[in-house]
Amino acid sequence: MSTPLYAVILGASSGFGKAACLALAEKGYHIIGVHLDRAAGLAAVEELKTEITAKGVTAEFFNVNAADATNRATVVEAIKNRCNQTGGAVWFMLHSLAFGTLKPFIAEKPTDSITQKSIEMTMDVMANSLIYWTQDLISAGLFSQGGRVASLTSSGSNRAIPTYGAVSAAKAALESYTRQLALELAPYNVTCNTIRAGVTDTPALRKIPGNDKLIANAYNRNPFHKLTTPEDVANVLVLLSQKEAAWINGTVLGVDGGEDSIDLTWWEQQ
Repeated sequence: MSTPLYAVILGASSGFGKAACLALAEKGYHIIGVHLDRAAGLAAVEELKTEITAKGVTAEFFNVNAADATNRATVVEAIKNRCNQTGGAVWFMLHSLAFGTLKPFIAEKPTDSITQKSIEMTMDVMANSLIYWTQDLISAGLFSQGGRVASLTSSGSNRAIPTYGAVSAAKAALESYTRQLALELAPYNVTCNTIRAGVTDTPALRKIPGNDKLIANAYNRNPFHKLTTPEDVANVLVLLSQKEAAWINGTVLGVDGGEDSIDLTWWEQQ
């Protein structure tokens, strides 16, 4: 790449974000990662940075809350300085923030129900922040012509799962935001899509109560009888980053091996 192109990965240190960092670095994109980890997790982040730079690209990571407006402004300013120094631009932004409250709306004990604060936090982190990061990168003039915005939704956006209500609402909003951003980014020659990954064994999944049942059901539903992996999703993100994918816009892309559209459970029980 003659002009340095950067991939901004929100939620870069594990799961889908980590896999995306490595896959996009392999294709020559410089990585700017935003993550939130305690001291115990920072060694793994350093290992990831070493893996990225071994591919011949740079890696700059920020250990901050990506949903905080002040932190966002600081990181965007740092990206602007980096692009000014190198003559580069942002080609790809991935929103992979997975932090929300998993509590029922209605519980026998009112204190066990989700609160207004938790609902609003979940929506802000897992959906609204997609808008704010995109706004700020566009306002700063950092996106390259032909750039890409992507996020991660789930099939839970359109079905009810115990304790998943706030996250489900955030994923549904994320899909709506994707369509709206696809419209409003078109004048900048930037596209926006979201990936609906199949059930994937990530740290975020392990936080969902009853995740073992979700995993077992996914094995049964999927025609390949396997779970989606972060690498499966990262491979599709690489495809989206290519110039040939310029006409994919405003779309929810299923990356699940057919898990959401094919149900073998009924058939195999007959």
